Amino acid sequence: MPGVSLGDVIPNLEADSTHGRIRLHDYIDDSWTIMFSHPADFTPVCTTELGNIARYAPEFEKRRAKLLGVSNNSVEDHKKWIKDIEAFTGDARVNFPVIADPDRKLTSQLNMLDPDDKDSSGRPLPSRALHIIGPDKRIKLSFLYPSSTGRNFDEVIRALDSLQLAAKYNVATPANWKKGDPVVINPSISNEEAKEKFPQGFKCVKLPSGKDYLRMAQVP
Repeated sequence: MPGVSLGDVIPNLEADSTHGRIRLHDYIDDSWTIMFSHPADFTPVCTTELGNIARYAPEFEKRRAKLLGVSNNSVEDHKKWIKDIEAFTGDARVNFPVIADPDRKLTSQLNMLDPDDKDSSGRPLPSRALHIIGPDKRIKLSFLYPSSTGRNFDEVIRALDSLQLAAKYNVATPANWKKGDPVVINPSISNEEAKEKFPQGFKCVKLPSGKDYLRMAQVP
C-alpha cells in the first residue's frame, strides 16, 4: 500500500471533522497523538473500539497524548454514530475529533487502507490502523488490523509508555515490559556512561557468550 511508514513525517493534510476543520500538524502541535482509522460508521466492532478509546481518554491525557479518529463517512454520520457509541459506553464521552474522509485521500496517504476490504463500489475501506505520532510529527509506531479484529488499547497504552520512556532516557523496553519494570540500556551507551546515567546501578545478565550487552536497569 502507498503512503507513509515508520519514521516518516506525516503529511500536513486538512480535513473536516466533528470538531470543525483540522490541519494535522496544527492539531498535533507539540503533543503525542494517537490517530486511528475505522472501516465504517454504524458497525459493531468499530462502535466497541470508539467506546473503549473514550473510556481510555483520561489515561492518554495523563501522557500528553491527543486522540484523533478517522473514517470514510461524513461528519453528519459521525455525529449520529457518536450518540450510539456513548450509549454503548454508558458514561464515557467521545470528546476527541473524528475526521471525515469520504474520498479516502487522508487514509490513503497515511497508509490506513485495507486492500482486501472493499465497499460496494469496489473501493478499499480503511483498515483498523493506528499510528502513534510524536511531537516531531513522525510516525513512531503503527498497528494494522483487519476489520474482523478489534484492537487492544491496553497494548496501545503500554506501547506509548515505552516510546515516551525511550525518548526521555535513551533506553529500550524488553519483551512483555510493563510500566515500572526494568528497562534495557542501549548498546550505544558504554558502561561508564551507564554508571552516570543510572546512579542506582544496573545489572549485566550473564550469558554463554560472555558479552555484557544485556544490561537491565530501573529508570531514574
